[in-house]
Amino acid sequence: MSKSKLESEITVHNIGYEDIDEVVNLSQIVFGPRIAYRREQLESQLEIFPEGQTCIKYKEKIVGSCSSVIVNFDEYGVQHSFKEISDEGFIQNHNPNGINLYGIDVTVHPDYRQMKIGRRLYETRRNICRQFNLRSIMFGGRIPHYYKYADKMPVDKYVECVIQGSIYDPVLTFQLRNGFTVKTIMKNYIPEDEASLKYGILMEWLNDHYTPRN
Repeated sequence: MSKSKLESEITVHNIGYEDIDEVVNLSQIVFGPRIAYRREQLESQLEIFPEGQTCIKYKEKIVGSCSSVIVNFDEYGVQHSFKEISDEGFIQNHNPNGINLYGIDVTVHPDYRQMKIGRRLYETRRNICRQFNLRSIMFGGRIPHYYKYADKMPVDKYVECVIQGSIYDPVLTFQLRNGFTVKTIMKNYIPEDEASLKYGILMEWLNDHYTPRN
């Protein structure tokens, strides 16, 4: 299939209520049942901030999704937990007057990871940030390969090696390549994330079109 034909069959959509079951299934495939979304969480996200919930379809099948919430990050501080800043996935803490878009998740079906789905989702999130004139995008990224190195080096050394390019991490490396910078390392970010040894890496992308508000 030609590149242009392939791209014409990849479409970006706001998640609708009719998509919820498929997005939940995708989340279970990617993250497993301990971390995956539940239907009631997605229903709450769509009720509160529908513009921040996006999916990508290939031939009408959902192959990627991402969810976001607007917050004032300073109200949470760098050592927050995922459950705290996402309201356990329900985003009832969404603040329309906030200045930061916080990324809750980016999910890509493992069978479609060579189609730049994740890159498209990140660009979609950047567009949301610009649309709402938000200062930045922030999120706690996973480091799912850290468990392979935990007995060899502390987490800060691992992150430094990934930044330098001497170690590849499928999540952190991708985020760095998409223009995000490491702000700090957070402990106990997702207690269920055994591969990352519960760590989260606070990442940020600054909106170059941001206009400070009065």
